Order: sequence, then C-alpha cells, then structure tokens
Amino acid sequence: MSKQQKQNVKSKSADDLFAASETKTSETKGRPGRGSSRASGAEAGYTAADIEVLEGLEPVRRRPGMYIGGTDEKALHHLFAEVIDNCMDEALAGHATFIVVELAADGFLTVTDNGRGIPVDPHPKFPKKSALEVIMCTLHSGGKFDSKVYETSGGLHGVGISVVNALSSRLEVEVARSQNLYKMTFERGHPKGKLEDLGRIANRRGTTIRFKPDTEIFGAKAAFKPQRLFKMTRSKAYLFGGVEIRWRCAPELLKGVDDIPAEATFHFPGGLKDYLAAAIHKDTLVHPDIFSGKSGRNGAHGACEWAVAWTADADGFLLLLQHGADAGRRHP
Repeated sequence: MSKQQKQNVKSKSADDLFAASETKTSETKGRPGRGSSRASGAEAGYTAADIEVLEGLEPVRRRPGMYIGGTDEKALHHLFAEVIDNCMDEALAGHATFIVVELAADGFLTVTDNGRGIPVDPHPKFPKKSALEVIMCTLHSGGKFDSKVYETSGGLHGVGISVVNALSSRLEVEVARSQNLYKMTFERGHPKGKLEDLGRIANRRGTTIRFKPDTEIFGAKAAFKPQRLFKMTRSKAYLFGGVEIRWRCAPELLKGVDDIPAEATFHFPGGLKDYLAAAIHKDTLVHPDIFSGKSGRNGAHGACEWAVAWTADADGFLLLLQHGADAGRRHP
C-alpha cells in the first residue's frame, strides 16, 4: 500500500465513528469483558421467580390508588360513592324508589335500597359459588357491561363493589329477594363462610351493604366524615329526582358539627331545577322562572339534563354534574 493510501485510510478511520467502533470490536473479539459479566449478573437477578401473579382482590389491596385514586380522605369517601351508585342504578332502571344511608357510631356505614336485590343463585361459570360471591370477590364481574339489565349506570362497572369489599375490614351483605333473606360476610375481600339463607321475609326486598374502611389501607384514624357523606347523599338525590334518599347519622358523631341533622329525607322531583332553586334562593332573578329540560338519543345510552336562570345581582356560574361522580365542578 502506498504512503498516500495509508494516509487516506487513517483519515477515514478518524472521521468515521462506526469504523472506529468496528476496529475496537475486532481487536477485543474473543476476550471476555467486565460489561458482559455485569450484564449476566443483572439478568441472574431478574428471573421468572420475580414475576408475581396477583389473584382475586389482592391487586386492589396492593395498589388501591389504581382503583380509587389513593388512600386519602377523598379516596375513602369514594367507597361510599361506589355503593350508592349501585343503588342509584336500580332507581334509574325503575326498580327502586328509596335509598337509606346510615352512619353508625362504630364507624360502619350502611346503604340500603329496595331494588331487585343482587342475584344469589349459582353462577353459570362458577357453579360452586353464588352470583353474590362472584360479584363481591371478582374484579370485572357485574351486570353493566351491556344494556340488557341497565341502560345507564354509574361507578366503576364490574369493579366498584368488589373494590369496596377489598378495602373494607369487614363488609356484610343482606339480600331480600323472592321473599327470602340471604346474608354473606367478608373481611378484607375474603368470604367468612358461605351464603346464608335466613329464611322467609315479608314486605322487604333489595340489597343492604354494611361496611367499614380498613385502617390497614387508610390509616389508623380513617373514618367517614358526616359532613361529606351528607353532601354527597343530597347531591345524588338532586341528580335523580325520582328517588327518595333517607339520611341517618349517630348523634354522637355530630357533636360540634353544624348544619348536619341526625335524620333527613331528600326528595327533589324537579331534579337539577330544584338544585338550582336552592343554590340561588337569595338572589334576585331577571325572570322569575327557572328553565329546565332533558334530552337523550333514541336507542343510545345517556342523557343530558339542564336547568338555567338569570341572576340580576350576583355573579353567574356554570355547574357540571355527572351521574357517578362524587361532586360537580363549578365554573364562574
């Protein structure tokens, strides 16, 4: 090779990073390096044995934030939203006329409706389990995935009540169905025995859920706040004017709490129109009437309900409410 050719090769190597890399690779080929030993060591520390398969409701307890947004006070009260949403769905479907919300002194919250009651017969896919147990202990199980049972519904479809079960230290379900009463108890998402048949019962139907949030998840001081539950309960009654919601709270929990009664009944036939009337009852209106309406699409899910009024001496606002949401968003 001539002197000029050698210089050209040298210049090309200096300008070409890939050529330099190839040269270095060829020089070190066949010699084990420290990098390869480190890589093999890292791989040895990550094997099939490190892959976890969480079953049942264990994923919920391990990562509650994925299902209810965290473990703070708002997340704790979201448990109530999931339970009452199921009751509201029964009312929206025309099968329930009232809901009872009761907060006891021991921290247990009970929500009852007079709907059809959760099915208790054996599940076709799991014949050794009742449909009730499948619903309470299995994520993505429920009757809201198509429109055969519920045309509209709120909450986490097929997830909500099982999440509540997983995150409760104790949860009890009573179902009155076909003039028979059934009961099943769970602790931290696990059944404490089989479904109990408590025998015949007259003049009662529907589902009762009694539960207490788990302090292992939400902290030692975790407890429902009467003020927050009261506001959420009233909001649900406004969202569906056809339902009556009865509120009860242990008097000892209301010491030092203003404007929250021990008992109340919410029933607003006008729905959002009644809500708006209450919100602006102190304001002077440009027109005395509150205009309202509702619109839906034939053969499609969902509907939009609205109410509007014009105030003369106060700032206007827009409040958006959604069935299934904890609260609305207010915009100036």
